[in-house]
Amino acid sequence: MSKLSLACGLALTLAICAYAPDASAVKVTRDSTPPAPAVPPRPAAPAAPVPANLPKLSVTQIVDKNVAARGGLAAWRAIQSMSITGKLDAGGKKDTLLPYTLQVQRPNKQRLAIEFAGETALQVFDGEHGWKLRPYLNRPNAEPFSADELRKAGEHPDLDGPLIDYTAKGNRVELEGTEMVEGQGTYRLKMTTKQGHEQHIWIDGSTFLEAKMEANPRHFDGRMRKVATYLRDYRRVEGVMMPFVAETRIEGVPGGHNMTIEKAVLNEKLDESAFAKPQALTAAAMPKMPKMVTLPTAEHGASSPKGP
Repeated sequence: MSKLSLACGLALTLAICAYAPDASAVKVTRDSTPPAPAVPPRPAAPAAPVPANLPKLSVTQIVDKNVAARGGLAAWRAIQSMSITGKLDAGGKKDTLLPYTLQVQRPNKQRLAIEFAGETALQVFDGEHGWKLRPYLNRPNAEPFSADELRKAGEHPDLDGPLIDYTAKGNRVELEGTEMVEGQGTYRLKMTTKQGHEQHIWIDGSTFLEAKMEANPRHFDGRMRKVATYLRDYRRVEGVMMPFVAETRIEGVPGGHNMTIEKAVLNEKLDESAFAKPQALTAAAMPKMPKMVTLPTAEHGASSPKGP
């Protein structure tokens, strides 16, 4: 299994609910067997010039169009909870898909469950306290978040993301320029949170949906690397637009890892116990058989963003 942890699949955003919780608590380490010889990464090509017909817009206009494209301010404000199920590409010698379930409830409650090797890893945040359950590391008891994990969970945006109501959330947004992302002209925004953290968001100049996101670099294989998430296959769910594919790429690391949505349900009544401290697992409660599926060998083409 790749050292590229499950955090890399969720690191910046699922953008499924706009932006996913940090999953650094549920890491999967590299196989002990020697890896195949590394292929030197190709130098990144310079960004192509943006098409001349991309309109010149202000930050306010871009954000307003983004909010409208995603379904509108009223529709997102009406969402109180979100439940998402899908698959996470965890990589490794054989590309494997791990089933996951993400539940989010306002104001800032999160529960992430990932099935790995026949066991369920959990990460839970009740808005004040957080726990992680990692049975695949032979740790059947829930452990509290570290101080850093707790800080990150507390600073995560609402389920509608940082651009919606960004001024009310204390965020600042600037227009840095325009550039090409996967053949599409985009507006590159820099958002600074009220805590002072920076995040870059690329807005498609045609659909005005998020095409790419990039936050602070992550430590991977001995150095800090940029981590970007590309958002694709937008679909309408109960009046709002959500990307059903989020591909995470790490600077200098070949390939990417996808997270896909299979089902999304809005405003489902969630039991408060879902956000409580997970119960310790007994030996009898531990699943015996792995619940993984192998990706087909054929290459997977990426879907282009769909308009509303």
